[in-house]
Amino acid sequence: MRELQKTIKNSVSYKGMGLHIGKEVMLILEPSPPKQGVVFIREDLPNSPKIKAQVDKVVGNARGTVIGEGKIKIRTIEHILAALSGLGIDNINIKVNGEEIPAADGSALPFVKLIQKAGIVEQPIPRVFLKIEKPLWIEEGDRRLIVLPDEDFRISYTVDFPRSPLKSQFAEFTVTEETFIQEIAPSRTFGFMDEVEELRRKNLVQGGSLKNAVVIDEKGIINKEGLRFPNEPVRHKILDLIGDLYLLGKPIKAHILAVKSGHLFNVKLVQKLEELKHNEKVLDIRTIERILPHRYPFLLVDKILELGEREIVGVKNFTVNEPFFGGHFPGHPIVPGALIIEAMAQVAGVYLLNKSENQGKLAYFAGIDKARFRKPVVPGDQLITKVRILNLRKTTGKVNAVSTVRGKMVAEAVFLFTLVER
Repeated sequence: MRELQKTIKNSVSYKGMGLHIGKEVMLILEPSPPKQGVVFIREDLPNSPKIKAQVDKVVGNARGTVIGEGKIKIRTIEHILAALSGLGIDNINIKVNGEEIPAADGSALPFVKLIQKAGIVEQPIPRVFLKIEKPLWIEEGDRRLIVLPDEDFRISYTVDFPRSPLKSQFAEFTVTEETFIQEIAPSRTFGFMDEVEELRRKNLVQGGSLKNAVVIDEKGIINKEGLRFPNEPVRHKILDLIGDLYLLGKPIKAHILAVKSGHLFNVKLVQKLEELKHNEKVLDIRTIERILPHRYPFLLVDKILELGEREIVGVKNFTVNEPFFGGHFPGHPIVPGALIIEAMAQVAGVYLLNKSENQGKLAYFAGIDKARFRKPVVPGDQLITKVRILNLRKTTGKVNAVSTVRGKMVAEAVFLFTLVER
């Protein structure tokens, strides 16, 4: 069963001090409709401007992630984004009456509790994951972020502070809701005593205190209560990475190996993943020709609009110049049903043959079930076919396809394929 998108059930509020600006801020979480994503709303400004949580809105990374449009900004969003990611919240409005998200206790746990208080509800739209098919990485000096294919969301993280009592720390988690709440969310932001004065000269950490951060000097942890975990600092680095990754606008399935990363480097990775996400969603005709063996006049897919984990959406524009219109119902041209079926099958073929393990293979029909034609397709119509993968094995595939014109169904069928080597 596919995982569904989620929002919160009720509105909830939280008031607290901003870490860097040092002003008290009221935050309100409100439900929002499916497919909207995470939207921040500046309630303190005229017309309540909105900023969507996405990587192309990032305008700063100084000790926190900042998004903005023009002069409007929202600072230090990574902890609440991590809480939303960890609890699987896809759609939500976050209203604030200031420029910064409250620091709370320096962790994501207060936001987790706030979301739990609001309640979580499923929405009738499937979640779409960014699934990594091939390894990718970025590196600068001794910093590394490596992304590997994985069926789950895993993070392995190493930090190294050789001149501090922290030294090197390592942590690794498969990030589920349970592990996030128990092992990651409670970890607090941290900093070093010898950096505080310099940061305050830069107008940062104006609201920082031992109540919302772990502070470390040459002797060790200053906070009287000590650490919540022996390796709390590296766990907080994982928390920050989870929050920054949610700027993708969708959850990810991958194993991420991080070495001495930070917000700036995290965002660079998200930018690279965003390019991958875009390339996955839209395939032009040249890319399609590299995947399918067909050519004009029998290539019946013009563009792929979406390519997700278990579904694909493709387009075929039928113009009056199609060669078959002259002989199929002359004077009353309609697209032959067999060609509609072929167009649907070719969209499925793009999905099947685009997978790395199937490249170089051919997809042959093995069967068609439950084929139905609801309305005729005529010159000028744009046929949009959505294919959902029902079953996919090494040498066989089963899919459900539905084609529409102007939002109305014109055909549907279940296809069986056999995958063979060329």
